[in-house]
Amino acid sequence: MFIQTEATPNPSTLKFIPGRIVLDSGTMEFTSREAAARSPLAETLLGVPGITSVFYGSDFVTVTKDGPDWQHLKPAILGAIMEHYMSGAPLLADGSAASDEAADADAEFFREEDAETVATIKELIETRVRPAVAADGGDITFRGFKDGIVYLNMKGACSGCPSSTATLQHGIQNLLKHFVPDVVEVRPM
Repeated sequence: MFIQTEATPNPSTLKFIPGRIVLDSGTMEFTSREAAARSPLAETLLGVPGITSVFYGSDFVTVTKDGPDWQHLKPAILGAIMEHYMSGAPLLADGSAASDEAADADAEFFREEDAETVATIKELIETRVRPAVAADGGDITFRGFKDGIVYLNMKGACSGCPSSTATLQHGIQNLLKHFVPDVVEVRPM
């Protein structure tokens, strides 16, 4: 098994591509071993000293560190990912393929009269923003819309990335303002 490793715009995050499907749909993020209890791979990765976050995309795993250099961490990460996939074990201990997106949808907020605007915002995020962000090992999801402000949740490589503010304000905000005149600002949540 060959696992590709790619740098991301966030120097604290690397993207690992195992050459097979990671999640059938959606994304999942784990920021503690307790939260990762339902995913043996994430739990193992978060057990590596210096690893602070594990993020699953459709065909990749991003790992975020706050500890040692990548050259010291990569062997343990690659070993854990390879061992997981070679074992044939499911990604989630309960065998489900549930993603974080159902919980995200439950936590959305916006006024009923803004439903059409929100639908346009969500479509733009889904078709134009998320594919580009996934290529960098992260994800951005809609959280809410209030008083012209779009609230987005940044995950994976995007969370804590030094360039995330520029991405939000210059990229996503400009895109949304262009297509949705009601948008005045975009903020992380």
